[in-house]
Amino acid sequence: MMSTIWSSMIALVLSFVVMVLGWILAKRTVSDREKSSPFECGFDPMKSSRIPFSLRFFLLAIIFLIFDVEIVLLLPVLSSLGSSYSLGLLLGSVLFLVILILGLIHEWNEGSLDWAV
Repeated sequence: MMSTIWSSMIALVLSFVVMVLGWILAKRTVSDREKSSPFECGFDPMKSSRIPFSLRFFLLAIIFLIFDVEIVLLLPVLSSLGSSYSLGLLLGSVLFLVILILGLIHEWNEGSLDWAV
């Protein structure tokens, strides 16, 4: 009972110290010009907003996100196949990989993966 009271008190004091420290540091940086100016997607707000955006960069970023999600979806399949063998799980993951490989081949033939062009 006594240890929970002490740990609660330590948590409260530590939280209060971090809050006061953050408040003191935030007061010091309020007058910074860079922090008070609007910042939108990495573009300088003082220049023209009609700067051409690289569509190839956007497409490559979307492809990267798709294959990142693919890795997240395949990791649980690998861990469950290690513990128990299931034919349905194996066939489903192979079908998923075949669809992704066909998509990758399509993107490669389309030229979406060529960054230098």
